[in-house]
Parts: sequence; structure tokens; C-alpha cells
Amino acid sequence: MLAMMALASAYTTPAPLVSAVSRFASPVKMSFVDALEGKSVEAGNTVWDPLGFTEFVNDETMMWFRAAELKHGRVCMLASVGYLAGAAGLTFPGEIAKGVSFASCNTEGVFNAWGKVPEAGKLQIVLLIFLLEVASESKKPHYLKGGVPGKIDQLPFDGIEGLWAPKIKFWDPLGFMGALTEEQKATKRLAELKNGRLAMLGLVSFLIAHNLPGSVPLLKGLNF
Repeated sequence: MLAMMALASAYTTPAPLVSAVSRFASPVKMSFVDALEGKSVEAGNTVWDPLGFTEFVNDETMMWFRAAELKHGRVCMLASVGYLAGAAGLTFPGEIAKGVSFASCNTEGVFNAWGKVPEAGKLQIVLLIFLLEVASESKKPHYLKGGVPGKIDQLPFDGIEGLWAPKIKFWDPLGFMGALTEEQKATKRLAELKNGRLAMLGLVSFLIAHNLPGSVPLLKGLNF
């Protein structure tokens, strides 16, 4: 459901920074829209906006769309890999809880795996999601006030000695981005947007294939 909601904003993408332009004057707003990252040859190097979102929303709303697009794209990329791995019968070794193996959670298919996770495990997953949301929304400057949507350089709390390094760069712990040129970084940001958009469509197709067997020809006969 989250992925489907994000599709509405998947092709109306704002620029990484909003501080360089006015959020209110309409001539500048069009320049803001025209300069958005995420445009590529698939849409003729323009913003694909058949419903005209850019005609009636301000730039802060566009930044909210971008943050939602990045967040749901990343979730769906992870979910798509997990769904495909589970459908292929691949699970982590060992137990997720005492007496409950990872493999046992997948016995009735990926779609039903969540229901087999122990309640304490579900609580931990929800808590992790909450902490990530707090980290994202508490970052200064906020992405609606000139910050970069989707960027969490560091978690907003110190780590636990011996378990989690304090002030670690959460999204780039090994520092790969630091060795790239600005052009290379822009290329990788565009790749992330494209892959996230594809993953949102892909995950929706998995869910449709499960609920309507045979409705997605490429997935016919697979354990979805």
C-alpha cells in the first residue's frame, strides 16, 4: 500500500535543495520544476507530470513528494530483493526467536511470512522503522526548509560502545561516496531514483500476482 501511494509522486521529482529558489513566486517556481533531478531520456528529459501536480503545489510540497519517493523507493528495493529471495526459498540460517527458525516463517510463502514472525520480533521491526523516521525528520535543516531529502549522514544519538559506532554515517558507513566526483554522485542519485521507481512497480506486481494468480505473466507459476 505504501508503494502504491508513492507511485503518485514517483515522477514529479524536486531538486535536492530548495534554498536557492523562492517557494512562492510562480516564474521562479517553474525554473525550480524544470531543474529537478530525476529527469532522463525515458520522459524526453522533462518532468513526467501527466496529472499536472506541478501546476498547483508549492515547492515545499514538491520536496515532500521527493522525500516520499526516495523513502518508498528504498523500502521497495529492499522488499523486492527480500520477496524474490523468499520466493526462491532462501532464508537466513538459524532462528529468529527461540524455537522459531527463519525457514519456518517462509513455509507458507513470502506473503504470509509476517504473520509467522513472533510478536516481539514485529515490535523490534516497528521500533527500528520509528527510529529511522525520527532520524530523518529531526535532521537540521529539515528537507522542507533547505535540507536534502533522504539524506541521513549520522544518527541523531551516540552509539553503544562495542555494538554501534557513535555518529556513524548511516547510509554510507564505508565512505564510498567520498571517492566520487560530483558528476558521478549525480549519476548514482539518478540511478537510485530509477531503481526505486522500478522497485515500487515491481513490488506492486508481486502483490497483484499473489492475490490474482496468473495476472502477471512473467510471475506465473512462481511462489508469489
